[in-house]
Amino acid sequence: MPSFLYKAKSPGGEVIKGEIEAPQKRAAIDRLRNKRMIVLDISEKGADFTSDMLNRMNPLKNRVKEKDLVVFARQLSTLVSAGVPIVQGLSILIRQIENEYFRNIVNRMREDIESGSAIAEAMEKHPSAFGELFVNMVKAGELGGILDVILQRMADFLESSSALKSKIRGAMVYPGVISFVALAVTLFLLIVIIPSFGETFAEFGQELPLPTQMLLGLSDFLGRYILYMIPAFILMLVGLKKYYDTDEGSRKIDQFMLNVPVFGILVRKAAIARFTRTFGTLVKSGVPILEALETVAHTSGNRVIEAAVLDAKDAIREGEKIAEPLQKSGVFPPMVMQMISIGEETGNLDMMLAKIADFYDSEVDRAVDGLTSMIEPIIIVIMGIVIGAIVIAMFLPIFEMSQLAA
Repeated sequence: MPSFLYKAKSPGGEVIKGEIEAPQKRAAIDRLRNKRMIVLDISEKGADFTSDMLNRMNPLKNRVKEKDLVVFARQLSTLVSAGVPIVQGLSILIRQIENEYFRNIVNRMREDIESGSAIAEAMEKHPSAFGELFVNMVKAGELGGILDVILQRMADFLESSSALKSKIRGAMVYPGVISFVALAVTLFLLIVIIPSFGETFAEFGQELPLPTQMLLGLSDFLGRYILYMIPAFILMLVGLKKYYDTDEGSRKIDQFMLNVPVFGILVRKAAIARFTRTFGTLVKSGVPILEALETVAHTSGNRVIEAAVLDAKDAIREGEKIAEPLQKSGVFPPMVMQMISIGEETGNLDMMLAKIADFYDSEVDRAVDGLTSMIEPIIIVIMGIVIGAIVIAMFLPIFEMSQLAA
């Protein structure tokens, strides 16, 4: 895991320099902010552009899958509820974990607990495996003496979250594959097939129709520069990723994703489902409201929603109710705010949040189905138009020559 060198101001006003481990720069900043520090400067230790990109793009790099965490949480919950001591329970689980990277993390966690660390404190040292949400819930479970129940809820939450991500990926993969195939076929026609027609037309020595000239010009341009365009496109994606890693870039891109036609609705519904599911799980687990909002903000996956939740947290600290400041942000629909307000008034906030999450999960399902059924014919029509235009442009000279010959 990468290390980051930082300079920050402590709550007491003292400037502190140090080093912190985190999966990425934003996670390191969030961890420092959770300790009430003001980050003045932060940079990755010993990082260079090439190694950083290779590490990000490496599909074989060490990581902990959500499935591993779900199984771990369920099994540890069962062991704890059966009265097995934590250290002994972890020793049993270590022998069953197939992921070597995760097994080593759990082993180090067990050693820390044996040395006197709390469970949440031992987990917090491994952010690549246990996120802020997991750690805070375990902390609440330790304090409340209901660790087995909390772990079970965490497993349920991870399964719901994984299912939601699968729905989103399913909505993106299908049109992505069709678009890629359509683009590949079009490029093949333009770069490989069209030039042979151009050589044939050149032998006739007659002026070609304008559509044919434009198509041959595009074919010639792609043939000359396609090898330069591919790395340029990759560099553009890398630059976009670097820009997204900045505070300003992430805010603007996340705002754009919420407002983009068609896909924006899906992104917004998925973000609301994630927010309400996470918030409801934390509240039900006994995590204090302000601490729960802090965690929800940093695990929302969208900087616009993160800013709205953090603003709401500050307003709630001043005495306002939860629904009022969230409504002012304009991010959440009125129905969500009404249900949260009712949950506050009746003391059933966690139940209301769960109902909202279930509703928006079903909304995501419907949005995914609608998006998939809508995108397929659109792409087919666009592909038909492109191929049809290419065919017409290629046959126009032939029609003209046949007329002259007649």
